[in-house]
This record gives sequence, C-alpha cells and structure tokens, in this order.
Amino acid sequence: MTNLALFDLDHTLIPTDSDHEWGRFMVKLGIVDAETFMRDVDRFYADYKAGQLDIHAYLTAMLTPLAQFSREQLTAWHEQFMHEVIKPALVPAALELVRQHQDQGDLCCIVTATNEFITRPIADAFGVDMLIACEVETVDDHPHAQFTGRGKGTPSYREGKIVRVQAWLESLGKTLADYEHSYFYSDSHNDIPLLEKVTDPIATNPDATLRAHAQAKNWRILDLFQPS
Repeated sequence: MTNLALFDLDHTLIPTDSDHEWGRFMVKLGIVDAETFMRDVDRFYADYKAGQLDIHAYLTAMLTPLAQFSREQLTAWHEQFMHEVIKPALVPAALELVRQHQDQGDLCCIVTATNEFITRPIADAFGVDMLIACEVETVDDHPHAQFTGRGKGTPSYREGKIVRVQAWLESLGKTLADYEHSYFYSDSHNDIPLLEKVTDPIATNPDATLRAHAQAKNWRILDLFQPS
C-alpha cells in the first residue's frame, strides 16, 4: 500500500534557509538595497523562529523586488543561485532519505513556507515533483508571465500547511486517513500543527522548541546534519 511522505525544506532537507539565502543573493546582485533589505529579512527571520511571522507581509517584502524583472532574467539568476548556493549545500543523507521513500513507492511532497519561485528548482534537485509552497501571483495565466510582487492563495505556513495538504489530497480523491502511514519531516516548531496530523511525525534537525515537544510526545528525532 502506498504511504504518504511529506517533507519541510529549509533546515530539514537542506542545511540552510533558502528564502534567507535568496535575499542575500539579491543583495549580491545589487537589485535590492543591502542595508534596508537585509535588516527587514533578518527581522522577518527572527519573527519566524519566534513563531510570530506575518507571512503576508513577508511574502510581499520578498516578492516585490521580483516584479521589476522578466521571468527570463529571474530564471537565469535562479540558475546561478542554485549553482553557487544551493547545490553545494545539498547533503547526501537528505537526498537518500527522499530516495528511500520514493523507492518504497510512497507519494512524496515537499511542503514549505518558502515561495514557489525559490523552491521549485530545489524540489527538482531532490527529484520531487509535488511541491506545496507559497504561491506567487502573476500578471496573467501565461506560464512565464511576470510576477506582480504579491502572493496568492493560502500561504503554506503553520496551519496553512494543513489546509494546502488537505486540498491537494482532496484533488487526488484522498485524505490523510487513507494512508496507513503518513510521514512528515520538519525542523520547525511552526510545523507542529501538521506534525500533529500525521501518523509518523519526525522531528528532523529540530529547533529547541520542537525537540522538546518531540521528546515529550515520544516522536522520532532525526538529525541529518548539524544546523547552520
């Protein structure tokens, strides 16, 4: 019987935060003001770690700079980002974890609060077709249409991850209850709502709050790499 394997991305499958690193990369490219932008990014990241992130404000801050450029230009920059930042950080143990679930025939999905522009190529690097990420609004429905600088739909953050996962499974005619085993790997206490919903929650490289919660709940704890 097919099982379900859900994976958070940042600090779970990769030992860094792709959203934060993309912000640093935009500074390197000179397309945002270094001082003000990174101050905002660092503040948002602190709010995320504290469980107090305004996800809508954060998406707007991260996506607004993208609206200035064509999708072709953004794609070229992202390829450079993958080559210089993400691929050198990939950890064999994380790639193998995903591969093990795929080899078992499990239905695999990456579920992340980082936006789909940043994370789609990273999911591809793991060989995972299904990605649930914060969606990015475009000026029209053309596949390569320019971004508006805003998010759309329900952000896949905290309880929003449950909403998005349930909607995806419903599109397949399924629910979480249809799977004998539903796994979710995450490092963050922000993901406790979804971790509580699956049969097999795995605290993966967990932050201190999630590690304590996992220990209290007798959840499995998996350390794939040292947190950066």
